[in-house]
Amino acid sequence: MQIETTNIQGLILIKPKVFGDSRGYFFESYNKERCEEIGLNADFVQDNISKSVKSTIRGLHYQVGDKAQGKLCKVITGKVLDVAVDIRFGSPTFGKHYAVELSEENHTMLWIPPGFAHGFSVLTDEAIFSYKCTQFYSKELERSIIFNDPDLNINWLVENPIISEKDLKAKSFNEIEKDFIY
Repeated sequence: MQIETTNIQGLILIKPKVFGDSRGYFFESYNKERCEEIGLNADFVQDNISKSVKSTIRGLHYQVGDKAQGKLCKVITGKVLDVAVDIRFGSPTFGKHYAVELSEENHTMLWIPPGFAHGFSVLTDEAIFSYKCTQFYSKELERSIIFNDPDLNINWLVENPIISEKDLKAKSFNEIEKDFIY
């Protein structure tokens, strides 16, 4: 397992060792002991999988309070642009985002701790996206930031994005509350 830090404290890229031969490939997508060795001491309680078509943007989502989620994200099939936005008030990177391509080819995973809004856009005809969560989903404690907020200036790499009605009603970045303090 290869670990890479990012330009935003807390976000970590994880690249597993992939063993391939004429039959295909094998890799560990999660190993608690190896994650603890790198300082990722997460207790995952829920796994989520979504299937989306090209140009779909999901996000930017986060949960607050005792349901704030850390997420370990990966792609099973297809390719996405995975995006995390630092929403920790007082952080030197507050309001900055990190974007990385996750795909079935590169097998890269992104660890996103609590204190970040998360979203992704689908870059292939379809993608199956998987993420492990450290807290259960809570509709009451879920929050969203509008995907095209001009203060965030995220290039989602898609034209004519497909957005849910719920995500179109999300708050602007300047409207979020101080739910996370650095």
